[in-house]
Amino acid sequence: MPSIPRHAAFGALLLAAVLGVGAPAQAQPYPNKPVTLIVPYPPGGGTDFFARTVGQKMAETLGQQMVVENRPGAATIVGAQALAKAPADGYTVLLGDSATYAINVSLYKKLAYDPVKDFAPVSLTGRFALLLVVNPSVLPANSPKDLVAQAKQRPGAIAYGSPGSGSPHHLAMELFKERAGIDLLHVPYKGAAPAVQDLLGGRIATMFLDLAAGAPQVRGGKVKALAVASPQRIAALPEVATLAESGFPGFEAWAWQGIAVPAGTPKEIIATLNSAYGKAIADPALRQKISDAGIEPLHSTPQEMADYIKRETAKWAKLIADRHITVD
Repeated sequence: MPSIPRHAAFGALLLAAVLGVGAPAQAQPYPNKPVTLIVPYPPGGGTDFFARTVGQKMAETLGQQMVVENRPGAATIVGAQALAKAPADGYTVLLGDSATYAINVSLYKKLAYDPVKDFAPVSLTGRFALLLVVNPSVLPANSPKDLVAQAKQRPGAIAYGSPGSGSPHHLAMELFKERAGIDLLHVPYKGAAPAVQDLLGGRIATMFLDLAAGAPQVRGGKVKALAVASPQRIAALPEVATLAESGFPGFEAWAWQGIAVPAGTPKEIIATLNSAYGKAIADPALRQKISDAGIEPLHSTPQEMADYIKRETAKWAKLIADRHITVD
C-alpha cells in the first residue's frame, strides 16, 4: 500500500478541520445564556412589577434567567435606545409602552430611535384602563359633563396633572379637552406618584389615572372617578361609567405595553419568546396577580402588535399635530 506524503496528509487534516468533517458543529439552541429584559422605568412601578413577575415565569420555559435591567429616563427613550443598539440575537428584550412605540415618534422632532425600523414586535403584554378622576374638595363634579361645565365657566383656570408630557395620561386628557371643547392647565410631573400626591393635596384638581394607581384612591374615597376611558366598564370599578356612556361616543384611551427585540432578530427566536410569554401569561395564578395590580393581561402575535402600533401611532400623531403638543 503506497504511503501518503506528509504534506498531503496535513493538508487533508486542515481541510477537514475547516469544513468540520468528522465532527459537525451544531449551533447551540436559543437561549443558551441569560436574557436581559430592559424596563424603561425605575424599580417599583407597574411596568417593573409586570416585568419581574412575568420574566420569572418566562425563565421557567426558556430554561435561562430573565434579568430585569431598569433603564429609566426621557419618556422611555433611554431604554428604547439601549434596545436599538443591542445585537439582534434575542438576548436583549424591551418591555416598552405606548410612549415607546406610538407616541414619542410624533412628540420629538429628533428621536434617537425609529420604533418601526429599529424594533421587531414580539407580543402585546398588557393594558391599563385610564380613569378620569377629580379631587371632590377642589372640583365638586359628579360626571364628565359637570367637569366640562365648570371648565367652560373658568377657561384655563382648572389645573390637571399627568405623570409627564407625552404620557398616555397626558394625551388622554388632551383628547378629552378636544372632544369637550374646553381649556385646562397642564401640570406635568416626573411620574404618577408626585402627581397623585398633589391631586390629594388639592394643588391640582383633576387628571387621568391608570387603574393600578387610581383604584385604591377611588375605593378609599380620596378621589372621585367620573368615568373610565375604556369602551366597556371595568370589573374592578363596575359602578364607574365609560366616557362613551357619558356623552363622548367612541372615546377610548389606554396605557398599554408590549415586548420587542432589535430589528433583524431571527423569526425563530421571536417565536420562542412569544411562546414563552404566552405560556407565562396563561398561568392562572400569574394572570390573577397581574389583574389584581390593575393590569389587563394581553397576548398577541408579532403581526397583531405591529398592526396595533400602526393604528395607535396614527391616532396620537393626529392629536399631537392638531393640539400642537410638543416637548422639545
